[in-house]
Amino acid sequence: MAAIQEEERELQKNYWIKHSADLSVEAMMLDSKASDIDKEERPEVISLLPPYEGKSVLELGAGIGRFTGELAKRASQLVALDFIESVINKNQSMNGHYKNVKFMCADVASPDLKFSEESVDLIFSNWLLMYLSDTEVESLVERMIKWLKVGGYIFFRESCFHQSGDHKRKNNPTHYREPRFYTKVFKESQVYDSSGSSYELALVSCKCIGAYVTNKKIQNQICWIWQKVSSEDDRGFQRFLDTVQYKSKGILRYERVFGRGFVSTGGIDTTREFVTKLDLKPGQKVLDVGSGIGGGDFYMAEEYGVHVVGIDLSINMISFALERAIGLKCAVEFEVADCTKKTYPDATFDVIYSRDTILHIQDKPALFKSFYKWLKPGGRVLISDYFKSSKSPSIDFELYIKQRGYDLHDIQTYGQMLRDAGFDEVIAEDRTDQFIKVLEKELATLEKDKAAFIQDFSEEDYNEIVGGWKSKLIRSSSGEQRWGLFIAHKK
Repeated sequence: MAAIQEEERELQKNYWIKHSADLSVEAMMLDSKASDIDKEERPEVISLLPPYEGKSVLELGAGIGRFTGELAKRASQLVALDFIESVINKNQSMNGHYKNVKFMCADVASPDLKFSEESVDLIFSNWLLMYLSDTEVESLVERMIKWLKVGGYIFFRESCFHQSGDHKRKNNPTHYREPRFYTKVFKESQVYDSSGSSYELALVSCKCIGAYVTNKKIQNQICWIWQKVSSEDDRGFQRFLDTVQYKSKGILRYERVFGRGFVSTGGIDTTREFVTKLDLKPGQKVLDVGSGIGGGDFYMAEEYGVHVVGIDLSINMISFALERAIGLKCAVEFEVADCTKKTYPDATFDVIYSRDTILHIQDKPALFKSFYKWLKPGGRVLISDYFKSSKSPSIDFELYIKQRGYDLHDIQTYGQMLRDAGFDEVIAEDRTDQFIKVLEKELATLEKDKAAFIQDFSEEDYNEIVGGWKSKLIRSSSGEQRWGLFIAHKK
């Protein structure tokens, strides 16, 4: 094993000695258009970082210093590290005037590389882990969480799935992994302090780099932000989504029912119908709240030429969305984010779109006020969502709502919340009859596809999905569980 790891390090070192011969931005980014991309990408990356003013920062794989100079402007102290001597020397020649920076030539994969425990506020790396083996990544994460102060952050960005740059390479030892590999390794990391207290990493954000979506129509440039927290900290709702309601297998089962890329009622059929109501124009910007695995976003971007930002709190959903984006070449970017905590500048979007998601949100009035601010004048919001009858619910329906953690209102209240947020021309349509027809159609398809479904999943999965659909039909036919379409405009 040690011999294999030594061979891996030698291979990566030789690769970078060769490709850093001229020490240019183009060489470092392995792309002939690097200078143009850098103008958008570098400020974008810096804008994503958690506050680090007056903090200690460790930059791993610092290269020639594209980010070193930016980090040095705010950090109290910065260690910039790279394993190619000529590269780190170039960095020092460019950024050595910053007296708060220490430059180190060292290999992050070396067990001899050590920093004091709980000594760093922010660990930053850009295109580093993809040049390490799986074992080396796991080992480095174990050490990073030890170096990090409690409450501190790790930011890293990697190329996933495939290369992005157009630089010709005879051999390419880069590991273009699936994003879920990194998410799993970081999410499962854990460390104990001297008193026996346990700490782990909580995911703050995972998103595409927008500059690459805009310039290259690719979603494979992905960054993560993790925070070191006590293992006892409650992160209940996201954990519920990813371990109960939207487990990976559960998402695939839903997708089997709704169609590739979809996890919401009616799949592509209702998507086509609803999107026609938005009067989308090429170049407009759309926010999809609760984007799921991205089917609606790909449809809007490809059919209408819009730029879509899809956010979802479920890590599993976004992981699948990124995988579904491979090869599509459309302007869609995804992010793991909580819509109740996320902020955007006023008048950022032309349209806000949400399918069967806001039922999870307790404070809808506050969210709708955010929607109103985020929309440009003349923008519109379209939401499909569950609502309930104005009559008193049955005990069974109350238990169902509680078990799912839903927050449901009657249709009049739902529409009024949009008006109270400032929206005009609010349309609140009861689409329960359509919902029932869609459920019946999906159930018939499921039953026809029974043998293949069981072969791909299991009989237990089949019975669970069919049982769930039949229960929805009963609740909807009785008038308790209802489905609505809500459209509103901002003057």
